Amino acid sequence: MALNNLKPACGSTHKEKRVGRGQGSGHGKTAARGQKGQKSRTGYSQKRGFEGGQTPLQRRLPKVGFKSRVEKPQAINVDKFAAILELEEITMETLANIVKIKAKAIKLIGSKAKELKDKIKDANITTSGK
Repeated sequence: MALNNLKPACGSTHKEKRVGRGQGSGHGKTAARGQKGQKSRTGYSQKRGFEGGQTPLQRRLPKVGFKSRVEKPQAINVDKFAAILELEEITMETLANIVKIKAKAIKLIGSKAKELKDKIKDANITTSGK
């Protein structure tokens, strides 16, 4: 395999457009910039997304928010589930049998949540009470 054949494929490249080099070149006089106007002047640049004074698309569309990768614990109201109060020890498996939710962390809330603090045997389960 020869490495000296590193030329572009035939017909894939074009000559550089040499503007402002006389009428005979086809790109003389106005140097392919058209006639008068802001775009024909030197130093002209336009903001990205500029629409001639009309409100740009990125400002007309609604903002799309931010989704945190930190997962909040799923709250379970103990007052609504009497079966949780009757459990001897509270783990993710025992709660999954009572409450059909898929969460990595659970927070027990409600008026009787403080009483369950001693029964919790899983680090992913917390209570609202101190």
